[in-house]
Amino acid sequence: MNRRNLLKTLGVSLGATVISTEAMAKLAENKYEYVIGGNPLYKPVPKPVTAIIIGAGNRGSVYGGYAAKFPDQMKIVGVAEPRKIRNDRHSALHSIPASNRFNTWEDVFKRPKFADAVIISTPDDMHYKPCMKALEMGYDVLLEKPIAPTERECRDILNLAKKKNRIVAVCHVLRYAPYFVKMRELAAQGAIGEIISVQHFEPIEHTHMAHSYVRGNWHNSKQTTPIILAKSCHDLDIIKWIVNKPAKKISAMGDLKWFRKENAPAGSTARCTDGCKVERECPYSAVKHYYDQRRRTSVLDLPEDKSKHAAVIMERLKTTNYGRCVYRMDNDQPDHYIANIQFGDSVTASFSMEAFTSYHGRRTRIMGSMGDMVGDMKELVVNDFRTRKEVKFVPKAEDVDGYKNSGHGGGDWLLVRDFVQAVDQNNPSLLTSTIDESIESHIMGFKAEESRKTSKVMDIKI
Repeated sequence: MNRRNLLKTLGVSLGATVISTEAMAKLAENKYEYVIGGNPLYKPVPKPVTAIIIGAGNRGSVYGGYAAKFPDQMKIVGVAEPRKIRNDRHSALHSIPASNRFNTWEDVFKRPKFADAVIISTPDDMHYKPCMKALEMGYDVLLEKPIAPTERECRDILNLAKKKNRIVAVCHVLRYAPYFVKMRELAAQGAIGEIISVQHFEPIEHTHMAHSYVRGNWHNSKQTTPIILAKSCHDLDIIKWIVNKPAKKISAMGDLKWFRKENAPAGSTARCTDGCKVERECPYSAVKHYYDQRRRTSVLDLPEDKSKHAAVIMERLKTTNYGRCVYRMDNDQPDHYIANIQFGDSVTASFSMEAFTSYHGRRTRIMGSMGDMVGDMKELVVNDFRTRKEVKFVPKAEDVDGYKNSGHGGGDWLLVRDFVQAVDQNNPSLLTSTIDESIESHIMGFKAEESRKTSKVMDIKI
């Protein structure tokens, strides 16, 4: 018995289906707020699971933050990070001794094994080698998505994890978000009959697109991974998880339409700080985004002294990609992308990733033989054709032991909590996103990208 099979009946009914969760409160007529509690297979952790963070950027900070809040469950005992300011911050937060601080992932593995697990949150193109080395040395692994930049490398990691009998938990954090947990639970219980088709939409939000996929670390697919994997393997994975049938075929279309040199406005310059005549009216102004509004500045590695932030931000805008004109970058990631998927039993799904929205937060519609579900991560609305009744479910974004962590709908820390239990009990079934479970959606992504480039419908073979 594992987490994805755990159902606790509370008696809320929808048609002939029992709606279950671990804690539910009625907010209004046919509207319920709920929390997904801990797995009853959890056991007290006798001593903290020890882990080494390889890559101390945003995602490493998120997962390491769990250890800082719950030192009785997890302890970060080492860090590998070439940027001194990030290495220093993690070392101070987790009291990491100088002997366990490293510049590169290679340096970590020159030492005999000195922890239970490693957390790999390096750039996408640096997942494969440290993961393979960690498995060779007997570490369990918490691996940021995507698994690796190629299908062959993903399969290599899967095969080595099986050979070494080690846990590789892929950070498909949406599987742990209460919103999607409830969606899958309802679908599995037949709340809307048999699933016929799915429509899933990921609005990236226009400034997020500019930040991450035009100026940022993922701006060039050849240097990292295609956007369908870098951003949307979460979405392919959640569609697959909800449908719960094998993917058979996929076709995709999409392109880089807007963030191109030929669309640069008259009077614009190579950098937003170079006297651009349209900077004040441009929706993608780096000066407005990072300097005026102080948004997404964690990538700029600002000093602790806030009085220095203004000068450092402006210096970064003059010297890094984050200050460059979005129309004059060497980016190649599509800014709109659609994929159609054929699953077993004639279930179909469509996925759309869009950069040009004023909002973010995934939207999903699931059409079933006896009802439908519509949700936006804030509320899930279920309509039953048989009773003509509507029930609304509102996930409570309260994570671990009362601590709020809104990352990915609350899924970030819930993943780490399950990982700690899985490592401590040596039981990967406590996780819903082991590499065995997660690799199919990665292959869907690779095939989608091949389809996009060749205009062919691709078979999916696991």
